[in-house]
Order: sequence, then C-alpha cells, then structure tokens
Amino acid sequence: MELFTGLSFSVLCIQILVGLSKATILFIVASGLTLILGVLRIPNLAHGSLYMIGAFTTYSIATAFSQSSLGFWVALLLAPLAVALIGLIMEQGLFRFLYKRDHLMMLLFTFSFSLVFADLVKMIWGSDYRSLAVPEIFQGSYLLLGMPFPRYNLFLLLLGPLFAAGLWYLTNRTLLGKISRAAAVDREMVGAVGVNVNLVYAAVFVIGCYLAGIGGALVAPTQNITQGMDHSIIIEIFLIVIIGGLGNVWGALLGAVIFGLTDAIGILVAPQFGIVFPYLAVITVLIFRPKGLLKSIW
Repeated sequence: MELFTGLSFSVLCIQILVGLSKATILFIVASGLTLILGVLRIPNLAHGSLYMIGAFTTYSIATAFSQSSLGFWVALLLAPLAVALIGLIMEQGLFRFLYKRDHLMMLLFTFSFSLVFADLVKMIWGSDYRSLAVPEIFQGSYLLLGMPFPRYNLFLLLLGPLFAAGLWYLTNRTLLGKISRAAAVDREMVGAVGVNVNLVYAAVFVIGCYLAGIGGALVAPTQNITQGMDHSIIIEIFLIVIIGGLGNVWGALLGAVIFGLTDAIGILVAPQFGIVFPYLAVITVLIFRPKGLLKSIW
C-alpha cells in the first residue's frame, strides 16, 4: 500500500520499529540521568562520557575475545560494571561532599569531568574510529511485512520493556526505591529516622552510571565508537529528560519514544533534514508543556 510516492505502509512500519529500537538505548541512558537528577539533584553533564566509556570498554573486552559472540556477552556484563565502578569512585571521592552546592556549580563541575574523561579516552583508546561486529546470533535480518528488519534491532526492542519494568520495580517496589524517592523530597527527614542517606545517594548514583554503561555497551555494535559520541548523546538525553519532566523515569521513556520516532520518520520523509525533526518535536512539546509532559520532581 502506497502512502506517498515511494513510501509504502510496510516501509513506514519498519522505520517506526527502527526508531523504537533507537529509543530503547536513549531511554536506558536517559533514565540513568533522570534518576540522578531526580534524587541527587545533580545535572550530570559527564553522563554522556560514561556512555562513551561504556562503548569503548565494550569494544576492548569484545576484542580480547576476538569479537566473538561470547566476547559481546561478556562485554555486555562487564563494561557497565566498570562504568558503575567509575561512578562509585566519583561519588565517594567528590560528589558526596558537594550535594548541597547550587545547581550551576554542579553543572560546571560535571562539565569539567566530561573534559577529563574525553582526554582519558583519547589517551587510552586513541582518536581512531572503532567498530564492533554484531554478535553472530543477531547477524542478518527477519522479514516483517515483506521488509528486512535487523535482528539486533529486534533484540533492542525486546530489551526496552524489560528495562522499563525493571526500573518501575526498582523505584516502586524496592526499599531502595522508596527511600530514594523520599530522600528526593526531604533528605533531612529521611536521615532523621535513621536511614543512611549517603549510602542511598551512592547507590542511586552508581545505578545511574551503570545505566549509562549499558547504553554504551548496547550501542557499540550499531555505530562507530569514537570520541565525540558523548557530545551528541548528552544533548539528546538532556532534551529527552526535559520534555519528559525532570527527574521522572516514565517521562524519560515518553521523551525517548518521541525523540526516536521523530528521528526515524524524519530520515524517511526528508533525509537531508532528518536531524531537525526530533528537535522540532522538542520545541513543540516545550511550547505547550514548558515543564515537561509528565510531572517534574525537581
């Protein structure tokens, strides 16, 4: 069925699925940022750098296994943990002393971290492009509506709901989630009833960094791994967090879906201006909902 000249219904559906698979990675990374933002009130500009480190670490681990399928799964397990360890060192070494500082100071402080991480990545991995093969089990494509759809993108599509459900369980059904939500509202009150708020903050920060590492690991087989990938992702996920509602995990999910879909459809409709579409969507949302689509907890 032809919708427009050269654009069929099946092509549109496949492009929407591609957009949703990209939205999965955006959601995972943005959820880590909004979790830290909502509970710790830190606008972490270094979050994109942690995503980049996750991608490079995934490449190194997978290459140590000759980029075999086993290497990818080991990297998917270990790379986010390595990023989480970096997050723990950052939190325990510096951030826990700065929680009461104003937001502008924290913004500049985390920006300085992003510069440091950029230099460290250049020193360790160099400035060359790196690429990681898609695991053998996800190579090739399935036929959907008569059109090929990459298996790896289908894997990402399946991961999205799992991560959303996991984050819902973490924030609503676990003791850590309930305490962190309470601490986001009134840290002193939570501390007064005997809860170790510093430990809760450290756990939330590490989880947020871990999610950035997972995003970097998952994106590694889909694009070139290079310096600068932190810049593009930090802009995108900050916009996603803003239109979704600052600190709201479900807002991050909604924002990521909007961003991913408008990006995919924009590329299909007007490839030369495709990059503009998600930003137009952001502007449109902010005109009608300046505080985001869902309730901000900031």
